[in-house]
Amino acid sequence: MSGHVCAPGALVVRRERPSEAAAVEAVVAAAFAREPGVRPAEAALVERLREDAGALPRLALVAEVGGVVVGHVVCSRGWVDASPVLGLGPLAVAPERQGQGVGSALMHAVLAAAEALEEPLVALLGAPGYYGRFGFAPSAGEGIAAPDPRWGEHFQVRWLAAAPGALAGAFRYAAPFDEL
Repeated sequence: MSGHVCAPGALVVRRERPSEAAAVEAVVAAAFAREPGVRPAEAALVERLREDAGALPRLALVAEVGGVVVGHVVCSRGWVDASPVLGLGPLAVAPERQGQGVGSALMHAVLAAAEALEEPLVALLGAPGYYGRFGFAPSAGEGIAAPDPRWGEHFQVRWLAAAPGALAGAFRYAAPFDEL
């Protein structure tokens, strides 16, 4: 029992609990499934991020409906040159819950939590049309170089506690991203 009472079917976003690793794995694997029976790289990434020195458990969130995990997002330690920042991802929503606002709720919650922790900036790799509505912009225009220049406008940043332009340089994800 989680210790709180919610209306049946209400969407709740909260910190991930250690006991939910299997539920999170199932959501991430389903959300990123490309081939039946093949574990997506994103599922392995979430597992490795939990064990990495760059893990930030306060920024690993789940979305649940009726006590069932239906979404997950995680931020881990990243760097712009030597300055600590955040790398966001993966963000996963169970296929049957996609298009219902679960991903948006997770994004708003993790960005608010990161800002409350006074993190300067968060970076991610994703669709500009989706992430732009959360204040993300292509990193190159913000003075941040993507880990892979081929990512182009898909590598994006959002300024949090730092003023735009306060950091500049090359972005680096936590070590498990290098294993993808």
